[in-house]
Amino acid sequence: MKVMVMMSGGVDSSVAAALLRDQGHDVVGVTLKLWGGESDSGCCSISDVDDARRVADKLGIEHHTFNFGEEFTRHVVGPYAADHAAGLTPNPCIECNRHIKFAAVDERALALGFDAVATGHHARIVAKPDGTRRLARGADPAKDQSYVLHVLGQEQLARTILPIGHLAKSDVRAMAAGLELRTAAKPDSQDVCFITRATGRGSFLGDRIPLTPARVVDAEGRQVGQVTAVELVTLGQRKGLGLAGGGAPRYVVDVDRTSAEPVVTVGSVADLMVDAQEVRRWSWSAGPVAGEVTVQISAHGAAAPAQVEPAESGVATVRWVDPHRRVAPGQSVVAYLGDEVVGGGLA
Repeated sequence: MKVMVMMSGGVDSSVAAALLRDQGHDVVGVTLKLWGGESDSGCCSISDVDDARRVADKLGIEHHTFNFGEEFTRHVVGPYAADHAAGLTPNPCIECNRHIKFAAVDERALALGFDAVATGHHARIVAKPDGTRRLARGADPAKDQSYVLHVLGQEQLARTILPIGHLAKSDVRAMAAGLELRTAAKPDSQDVCFITRATGRGSFLGDRIPLTPARVVDAEGRQVGQVTAVELVTLGQRKGLGLAGGGAPRYVVDVDRTSAEPVVTVGSVADLMVDAQEVRRWSWSAGPVAGEVTVQISAHGAAAPAQVEPAESGVATVRWVDPHRRVAPGQSVVAYLGDEVVGGGLA
């Protein structure tokens, strides 16, 4: 089988390519050029492209670089800024998977005659008796990436290979070391690739959208702090609110951006708890699932039991078995049956 492996320059995709090569597939490595600006997060850099190319040379496979910078700006960076301006908390990694890695790249792979696309994500693909497929958690709970891949549909799952999903991260590094790959001890990439640690999210967004100061008040309306940009405030946020130290922890429980002077309200964690959560753009992975599932609201958060009641409009209601913290608008909500992803949408 002819397989295109997306090689990020990290250890996971390096080992994914090696495993597929050893299985006898015709493997070609491809590194994506997505972000042309400054980056210090361990991906999207010139050194990462060089690492991927050198690993491919070591493995004896072809390597190419594809430039999807225009698509990345249109589908990921632009919407990231626009969502913050609209009061949402986006997840750019999920949108990159949705629009770039498993859409634009897959389309090009098809045009070039590849049978499948592979990545180094820590997740698995399970074939069901009825012929459908489901994404499942990776074997290493600490590295599981099924949450950020939940957007893969049936057609994509049928053409995707995740070679390291059954491995622990330590095993991946051991394999890379055994093959003497330069990425064996390379640290994992962190954070959003186009946000630098040096300047941060505020500086990045400030260059693209107006940032508006806001008062921070308690439940009685008394001012207790101030933020320089309401666009950077997230529901459930605890730090960076200008609050005095001491006392019980306080969290963002409401953001009013409709008035001339935006107001952020803080309260206790109890004020964040709800029995149900509405979720937009809900879709099932392989048909509706009745009964209890577990629902995850962040990449590495714990999943909680709930039932999902979808509506014809595409808006679902997640009813928690026990009261649960509200999900920040714009964040993904993903449902699992056991280890398998069965649906997802956006809060």
